[in-house]
Amino acid sequence: MTVRHREYSNEKEVIEGCVKRDPRAQRILYDSYSSRLFTVALRYAGDRERAKDILHDGFITVFEKIGSYNGSGSFEGWLRRIFVNTALMALRKADVLKNSGELNSVAGEFSDNPSALDEISSKELLKVIASMPDGFRMVFNMFAIEGYSHQEIAEELNISESSSRSQLSRARVWLQERIRR
Repeated sequence: MTVRHREYSNEKEVIEGCVKRDPRAQRILYDSYSSRLFTVALRYAGDRERAKDILHDGFITVFEKIGSYNGSGSFEGWLRRIFVNTALMALRKADVLKNSGELNSVAGEFSDNPSALDEISSKELLKVIASMPDGFRMVFNMFAIEGYSHQEIAEELNISESSSRSQLSRARVWLQERIRR
């Protein structure tokens, strides 16, 4: 975080200002992290409007809970965790896993030819991930991008570990099918 403000010269001071509910510190924090956290929200939401809602709700949570950040570990990691949880709550409210059983019809074989992936840009790959069915996208993001274990995913989404593994497997097949096209 780069801080250029006469009252706040570093991240710790900005966090302390946010704990005191200083709007200037909150603005600095928002300006410093909103674009990165919007990307996190977009990966889970799949569309910009839902991602904007997640971004808004996530920052409300950050400003409410910032006093609980104890300085151990990365502050950005703490923020990302809040935004992942905010996205998961929003998707749970939308009950995105209710149709995941119907997604069993998505089938295909993995290709041993990585050339399709070699030719796709990261921007195009993120676009394909954003178009995944919600259940696939949630599990894929949590496992492949955020580094959650299947046990953690199962606990967060209130599903079994085998459902998490199955969703990830289907997500990979789905993703590979789309990349091949």
